[in-house]
Amino acid sequence: MDVTLIDRKGLIREAYKIDGITVGECRSIFLDWALNLPDGVENRAAIEQLLTIYGDTPHDHPMTAVLRAGLDDAQTAKRRGGRKARLEGKGQ
Repeated sequence: MDVTLIDRKGLIREAYKIDGITVGECRSIFLDWALNLPDGVENRAAIEQLLTIYGDTPHDHPMTAVLRAGLDDAQTAKRRGGRKARLEGKGQ
């Protein structure tokens, strides 16, 4: 998978370049990244690719911890429904 497809704005790349970045700042960047992931790209696969590219440099970077947490969440997250599920529950 092409990194420019999954990190179009370079948010994750730039987070690794910021000296003294905090976990909270990394979470905010991650959320922005996740909200801008292109349609059809699975977040789990994208996070795995980002960890392959950036995860070892440096290993203890706060963004690496956030990506790993995102990967754990992506493995356990299940869609709970949406508009269609709500409408079906009302008999429509």
